[in-house]
Amino acid sequence: MTATRSSGPALAVVGATGAVGAVLLQILSQRADVWGDIRLIASARSAGRRLVVRARESEVLALSDAAFDGLGKGDIALFLTPAEVSARWAPAVTARGAVVVDQSAAFREDREVPLVVPEVNGHAVRNRPRGIVAGPDCVTAVMIAALGALHAEYCLADLVVSSYQAAGAAGRAGSQTLRRQLSLVAGTTLGEQPGDVRRAVGEDTGPFAAPLALNVVPWSGRLCEGGWSSHELAVRAQTRRLLDLERLPVSVTCVQVPVLTGHSLTVRARFENVVDAGHAREILDAAPGVILVDDPAAGEFPTPADAAGTDPAWVGRVRASLDDPRSLEFFVCADNLRKGAALNAAHIAELIAGEFAEIAL
Repeated sequence: MTATRSSGPALAVVGATGAVGAVLLQILSQRADVWGDIRLIASARSAGRRLVVRARESEVLALSDAAFDGLGKGDIALFLTPAEVSARWAPAVTARGAVVVDQSAAFREDREVPLVVPEVNGHAVRNRPRGIVAGPDCVTAVMIAALGALHAEYCLADLVVSSYQAAGAAGRAGSQTLRRQLSLVAGTTLGEQPGDVRRAVGEDTGPFAAPLALNVVPWSGRLCEGGWSSHELAVRAQTRRLLDLERLPVSVTCVQVPVLTGHSLTVRARFENVVDAGHAREILDAAPGVILVDDPAAGEFPTPADAAGTDPAWVGRVRASLDDPRSLEFFVCADNLRKGAALNAAHIAELIAGEFAEIAL
C-alpha cells in the first residue's frame, strides 16, 4: 500500500504501469507536490509491482472497487487507460465523490464532460456535471496551445493540418514493431525496389496498416464515412471543442512515420484578420507551453528527436501564406507521451487540486 504523505488531495493513477503512466510518474516527481496519498492502480497482471514516485515506493494495486476505497470528495483519479476501461470505472469513482481526469476517448464527445487543455481553456475544469474532465488525444494536444494563442489574436476561420505521428503513440507494441522492422532493414539496400521492404518485414506490421521502417503510412484509426479515418475526425472534433468554434472548417490528414517519440504537424491556419508573421512569432514566443525555434537560415527549427523527453510544444517554420494575407503556416512538434498525454492530465489535476484548496480556505 501507499505510504502516508502530507495533507492534500489523494491521487489515484489508474494505468500506472503503461507507457503514459510511466511518464506521468516521472512528471509527478518533477512538479510541485500538491498531493496527499498517491496510489497506483493497474490491471491484475501488474498488481504487486513496486514503483517509485516522489522518492517513495508504492505497491501497484489491481483495478477493482477495493482499489478506490477511501477516495471521496476532494480527491482525484487520473485514468491513463483504454476507453473501455475508463468507461467502466470512471463512473464508479465519481460515485464516491472523487473527480476523474480521463485521457482516453471515452468521454471526449460527452457535452457534460469538459474537454480541457489548461493553456487554452483551463477555466472549463470547474464545470463538470458528471465529475469527469477529459483530455484530448496526443495529436490535438501537440498543436492546440500554439493554435489557441494565435486564435486569441486573429480569430481562426479555417484549418488544414497534416500530422506525422510517432510509433510510440501505439504503445509499447508500436515502439517494438518499429524497432524490429528497423533491425530487419538496417545495413541493407532495401527501399529501392517495389515491395522489397514489405517482403523483408513480413506480414506482421503490428498496429500499423503497412510497414513503417523506411516508409510513411497515411492512416491512423478506423475507416469512417467518406474515406476519413476516425483519428482524423477526432482531431477535427476536439479542435472545435477546445477553441469553442463548433462550425470551424477543419481538414486533417494523419500519417504514421518511423519516429519513436514525438508527433509533428504542419499547420495552415486561416484567420478572420490579416496576419503579420513577425507579430505571430511574438505571440507564439510568449504563449504558455510553447517554445519558438525559428531561424531556418541558421538551420534552427524543431524536430521530434529534439522534442522527445521535453514538456513544451516546439514551433518553427512560421511564415505567412504566399497566397492569402490572412493565412499563416507553421510546423509544431512535441513529445506525444508527455505534452500529448501525461503532462496535460497532470496539469488538469493540479488545477482541480487548486480549486479544492480554495474551497478549503
